[in-house]
Amino acid sequence: MARGRGEPRFDSRSDDRGEARDGGRRERPARPRPDMRADTRPDREPRAETGARGDRAARARPTPVRDAEPRPRQRPRADATAAPADRARPAARADQRPEKRPEKRPARARAERAPEEAPHRVGEPQRIAKLLARAGVASRREIERMIADGRVAIEGKLLDTPATVLKSLQGVTVDGKPVRAAEATRLFRFHKPAGLLTAERDPAGRPTIYDRLPPELPRVMPVGRLDLNTEGLLLLTTDGEFKRQLELPSTGVERVYRARVFGEVSQQALEELIHGIEIEGVRYGSIDANMERRTGRNGWVEMKLTEGKNREVRRVLEFLGLQVSRLIRTSYGPFPLADMPVGAVDEIRQHELVEFRKSLK
Repeated sequence: MARGRGEPRFDSRSDDRGEARDGGRRERPARPRPDMRADTRPDREPRAETGARGDRAARARPTPVRDAEPRPRQRPRADATAAPADRARPAARADQRPEKRPEKRPARARAERAPEEAPHRVGEPQRIAKLLARAGVASRREIERMIADGRVAIEGKLLDTPATVLKSLQGVTVDGKPVRAAEATRLFRFHKPAGLLTAERDPAGRPTIYDRLPPELPRVMPVGRLDLNTEGLLLLTTDGEFKRQLELPSTGVERVYRARVFGEVSQQALEELIHGIEIEGVRYGSIDANMERRTGRNGWVEMKLTEGKNREVRRVLEFLGLQVSRLIRTSYGPFPLADMPVGAVDEIRQHELVEFRKSLK
């Protein structure tokens, strides 16, 4: 059969791969362009090799390592809701940081506070002056003087130092009389009249508050002092330590006085006392003063303070140019004088005393 010019001659002999022979020269089919191969297109995943050859190639291909270092094993949490203590928390921003709490007093500093500030525990060794004061013998300062005078003994042996430490008052005598163990603290109100000293005895022989107190009253000590010519509320207690606590300015127990004065003073001058005042080198703390009423040059001034230094009210008013003709203490802490008759004594109820002691600093 004739073939046209330019038409290729095909041989019937060809291999199974579709290769043709032409004049002894073998021609291969054209290869597809690399950019047209399906397995090399960037938008497609490479085809997975199948068959035995593909499995061997997959096994021979190394597996990529994501993390060269082994991950540490996490310890099991004791509480699922609590975060581990060693986990680092992300730092908070300056505007999101919580408000800094006030620095707490170190536990060691609390343990090393002064012995007189430590809480009392039954059976705990304490200085003998403190034990005797708690038993109502006298104040700690007075007991130290009694020890120096040779009036206190243990098992018949006189003490020569107030630094003696005891667990109890067993065998302790004062002026040859045994001392009973401390009882529950008691507190009394006394409307002190003018003309009595707030002292146990007076070398000049002037009358004292103990000359006016009822004989059935237990051994009591005055809380603070009132001058000879000052009248009003005077607290009495059987506990020397409680007495000292009420007298300390740091406790912050408020005392209220009413003074009848003569002279001229402005309300502004009285209000300036709220910042304290210094008189002849003595600094007096904050005083809340107010003019109650005035008749001519006479008037009544109310003063509230928490220090109670010696003759404080009189000295401050005299510094302002006023003459004090009468001074009355109308309250001490939450206990008022009210309408008690002059010279009367009554006892504070035990539940009121307990509540008051809880409120002390």
